[in-house]
Parts: sequence; structure tokens; C-alpha cells
Amino acid sequence: MSGPSRRPFRPFVLPFLPDRSPKEPVVPVIAGAEPYRHEGGATGVLLCHGFTGSPQSLRPWAAYLAARGLSVSLPLLPGHGTRWQDLQVTGWEDWYAEVDRAFAELRERCATVVVAGLSMGGALALRLAERHGDAVAGLVLVNPALKVHGLAAHALPVARHLLPSTKGIVSDIAKEGVEETGYTRVPLHAAHSLRRFFRIVDRDLPRVERPLLLLHSATDHVVPPVDSARVLARVSSADTTEVVLEHSHHVATLDHDADRIFAESESFVARIAPEYAHVGLVGQEGTASGG
Repeated sequence: MSGPSRRPFRPFVLPFLPDRSPKEPVVPVIAGAEPYRHEGGATGVLLCHGFTGSPQSLRPWAAYLAARGLSVSLPLLPGHGTRWQDLQVTGWEDWYAEVDRAFAELRERCATVVVAGLSMGGALALRLAERHGDAVAGLVLVNPALKVHGLAAHALPVARHLLPSTKGIVSDIAKEGVEETGYTRVPLHAAHSLRRFFRIVDRDLPRVERPLLLLHSATDHVVPPVDSARVLARVSSADTTEVVLEHSHHVATLDHDADRIFAESESFVARIAPEYAHVGLVGQEGTASGG
């Protein structure tokens, strides 16, 4: 006599349920802070904005270069252009990865790529030259930063766990009525990461051998001229040019000396990029996107 039949074993599996946990709303990019891109000729320029800033601070520079037939890329760095809390959860690896991606994209379609940057963007440009060597045709640095200045910088490793943010550093501009689009607060976790990044860039400055145009303001309330002097003293570039901007503060690309920066940078590109020939204004605006 046979025993009772057994049902086949079927493991209990929880049905898939969609995640209904509350999510942070997506914060749109601030108007004017969108990335910018222009597909021009075979010479490209990558522009890198600064810490807590946005592409808005370099947009007139980008438009100037684009109008002269250059291919231009001006990315929005991760955590920037929305709210300072978004920057708090990013670090230097994220910011560098974005400019490295944009650099690789320009390299695919341009014979020559020059990298330029303002403040922290200058440090990002230097890091690209440290890592990519001859692939970077030249560097244009405006008030490049190499250090988080002030006594409070030494307290960042501890302070970042006690205080989420401190007063912002945007809009150091001498020209009346001009404002920089950026954050009014500095997130301290991100500032701590920035401090570590500066140390890495400074350590490897002797690796930089490419032609260098460095423009710095005589009066800068964010990054003192000593940072520019250190760059010039430590790089291995045989071809360096220093320009002092007498009438501008930190965000010189929006200040009284902006036109000089634009013209000097174009002359520099023309000198080191044999395929670039200035053919006059081309009247092309480029494209901006919110993502």
C-alpha cells in the first residue's frame, strides 16, 4: 500500500514589488549653468569651470572661441549647477572623470586639443596634462588653484563631520553688476575632497611639459597669486607665458580683463595648433543642454 502522495517542493519566492521608498526629487539645472558644446574645426578647446561654479562663468569665453571656428567643449561638472547639497555627495574623482570624458570626446574628432580652466578648473586641466602628456597640446590657466587657503582648511577632516557647509566663494568680480552663477554655500565634504585633489595635482606638477599660458589677477580674494607662482615654478614646461590681469578679481573670465583673456588664449592656440587658421567670425552659437 502506497503512502500519501507528496507535492513537489516549490520554494517560496517573494513577488517582485516596486520600490516605493521616497526619493529625492530631481533638481533641474540652474538657468545659464548648462553645459555647452560647439562642433567647429579640427582644433578643439576643453574649458573647465571652478569649484561651486558652473559653465556660466566660462560661457562668454566658449562663445568667443566657437565664433572663431574652434571646436569647444564646456562640461557641467558632477554636483554643480543645481544645489550645493548635490555637490556634497561628489568628490574630485567625479569631477576629473567628467573632464577626462570630455577630453576623450574632443580627441576623437580634433587633431589638436588645448585644455583651459578657471580656478579648480585650472587644476583639472593640469591633471589632464599630468595623465595624458603630449595628447594635451597646451594649457591655458586662469587663476589656477592649488590649495584650499585659510586656517580652517586644516580643520576640514573633522569639521566636515560636524558642519555641512560654510559661506560660499562665488562672484569675486570687480566689474559692477556682474554675478557668477554658482552656490552660495561650500559643502565641506566636497571641500575636503578638493583639498586632497590639490595635493595630488601639486605632487605631479613636474610631469607637465606642455606649452602653458597662465593668466592671473593682481587682486584675487579666493586664490592668491602664490598658487600661480607655484605652478610656474614646478611645471617642466619649456614654453610658459605669464600674464597679470590688473583690473579683475578671481572670476576674471566675467570681469574687466575678459576680452584680454579671450584674445590671448586664441593667439596661444593659433601658435601651437598648426592646423588652426583664424578665418574670421563664423557666426555659430553652439548648443547647450540641461543634462
